[in-house]
Amino acid sequence: MKQILIVDDEPSILTLLKYNLEKERYQVDTANDGREALQKATTKAYDFIVLDLMLPYLDGTEVTKELRSQKITTPIIILTAKDEVFDKVVALEMGADDYLTKPFSPRELIARMKATYRRYIKQEHQEISQTLEVGKDNILQVGALTLYPDEFIAEKNGKPLTLTRKEFELLTYFMKRKNRIIDRERMLVALWNDSYVGQSRIVDIQVSHLREKIEDNPKEPKYLLTIRGFGYKFQEPENEK
Repeated sequence: MKQILIVDDEPSILTLLKYNLEKERYQVDTANDGREALQKATTKAYDFIVLDLMLPYLDGTEVTKELRSQKITTPIIILTAKDEVFDKVVALEMGADDYLTKPFSPRELIARMKATYRRYIKQEHQEISQTLEVGKDNILQVGALTLYPDEFIAEKNGKPLTLTRKEFELLTYFMKRKNRIIDRERMLVALWNDSYVGQSRIVDIQVSHLREKIEDNPKEPKYLLTIRGFGYKFQEPENEK
């Protein structure tokens, strides 16, 4: 279930969007000012942020700029009024992915979200492909695990791990997204293709295989955790930080 943060200082809009998004089986959090939005977006991993431009304390442009400066790449759709053309441009330059002009229908917002999310996933897939082709300096390290993407080498405590290509891609994907909760659908689109959407069992099987190779005790994983109802989270074990 995708996690959405809606930010608007108009209670009626928050209520309307929350109701319609929950009907589409999204899990929705809300915020009514920029400071609250920033606090929530930096402490919880969301799949999408719907962000009003004109907000108390911090406006949507400032929130977007701060999130992007903290390397939070969650897709953002900005909500604007018709006369905010300049601010739309600034918001996009700060890192927003799209904008929607008020008034709009919830159905239009959901369609924009789905289109933006597809672009986001495709971009992630391209980044993974590029990671597998870069030079020696691009080394990934989490705890005792080390990846050398250009050489297709994975190690734990300096000892090589024998991974299939898909397991290597999956481990690369997780290590680049340490501490983020990632749902199965996102992994299916990024690491397989659109034809596999809905077949989450494929992800579970690959994660199980990967755990067998990277965990000391796969039944009590320290790196690759299952977050019930959401997906998976890759982290650095406490005793290895």
